[in-house]
Amino acid sequence: MDNDNINFNELWQGQTANQLPTIDLLKKVNKYKTSNYIKIVLSTLTISLTSFFICWVWISYNPQLFTTKLGIVLTILAMAIYGYSLNQLFPLLKKMDNTNNNAEHLANLLALKKKQQFLQTTMLNLYFIMLSVGVGLYMIEPTSEMTILWAIFAYGITALWFLFSWFYLRPRQIKKQQTKLNDMISKFENIQAQLNKE
Repeated sequence: MDNDNINFNELWQGQTANQLPTIDLLKKVNKYKTSNYIKIVLSTLTISLTSFFICWVWISYNPQLFTTKLGIVLTILAMAIYGYSLNQLFPLLKKMDNTNNNAEHLANLLALKKKQQFLQTTMLNLYFIMLSVGVGLYMIEPTSEMTILWAIFAYGITALWFLFSWFYLRPRQIKKQQTKLNDMISKFENIQAQLNKE
C-alpha cells in the first residue's frame, strides 16, 4: 500500500491499542474545524452588525465635518476587508474531513497555518491601522464640542483600549491559535514520518 494513500479509518481498523491516538487526532481536527467555523461566523456577524450600527449613526446624526465622514468610511472599510479575509479560511477548513489521508491532512493544516499567519500579521495590522485612523478622525467632530480636558480624556480612553487590544489581546489570541495548530501539525508530521519508515 502506498504510504500517501493511507486513510485514517483504515489505520484505525488495523491498529493496536497503543496507536489509538490517531482517532483522537481526528477528533481534535474536527473540534478545531467546528470551533473555527463558529468563530468566523460570529466575527462576521459582529462586523456586519457593527457596520450597520455605524451607518445608522451616520444617517441619524448627519455629521458635518469631512473628517467624521472619512473616519466612518475608513472604519467600515477596515472591518469589511478584515471580514472578507477572515472568510477566506472557510475553503481551507472545508477541505479538512475524515476521508483525507495523513498527507492530505498535513498539507491542509500547513496551508491553513500559512493563511492564518497572513491574517495575523498583514491583515490584522492593516485592520488596526485603518480602524485607529478611522476612529481618530471620527472623534474630531464630537470632541471639538467638549472641553479640552474631556476631549483628552475621550482620546486617552480610546487610545488605551487600542493599546490594550494591540499589545495584550492580539498576541494572546495569536499565540493560542498558533499553539493549537502547531500541535496538530506536529502530530501529523510524526505519524507521516512513522508511515514513511514502514
